[in-house]
Amino acid sequence: MIRINLLPFRAARKSENIRRQVSLFLLSLIFVILVMGYYQIVLSSKISEIGDKINRTKQDLTKYQQKAKEVDEIKKTLENLEQRTNVMKKLDKNRREPVELLDAMTQLLVPNRMWLSSLKSSGKTVRLTGTSLDNKTTADFMKRLEKSDIFSSVVLHALKHQMAGKQRMKSFTITCTRALPKKPGTGKVKK
Repeated sequence: MIRINLLPFRAARKSENIRRQVSLFLLSLIFVILVMGYYQIVLSSKISEIGDKINRTKQDLTKYQQKAKEVDEIKKTLENLEQRTNVMKKLDKNRREPVELLDAMTQLLVPNRMWLSSLKSSGKTVRLTGTSLDNKTTADFMKRLEKSDIFSSVVLHALKHQMAGKQRMKSFTITCTRALPKKPGTGKVKK
């Protein structure tokens, strides 16, 4: 029988397997290092993009904060102007109010039968002092005042006899309370 020594073949095969395993391990290690390097490059580029985006957002934020400050200043200016125009409107209304009241009084007077000597207005109260020829004229004047849209209540405080030369006259004092305006621009007198 012939004996064949297979040991060197096994040893060669074993060393060949070891070389394959080492080369496979090295190739795997190189592959893992390459993949990690690729991910490192990708992640660092993403980090730099996000950093750039953050910087741009910060710049935009500073721009918008400046614009917001400008808008706030404009709003303050508009509020100030609105307050001024409201004051001017109120002054204009208060300027015209006595003239309109006096005009209304001249329309409500009974012509050639009565005369107003004073008209005092404070707030919503108007105090009228004057003279008339008789009681009926004073009563007619009070009815006209009550029918007008200007006053809500009319109260006679005093009605006294008075002599003006040889003529007997009636001196009166009337207090009226102003009515709230129903619509802007209504101040016309009903007759």
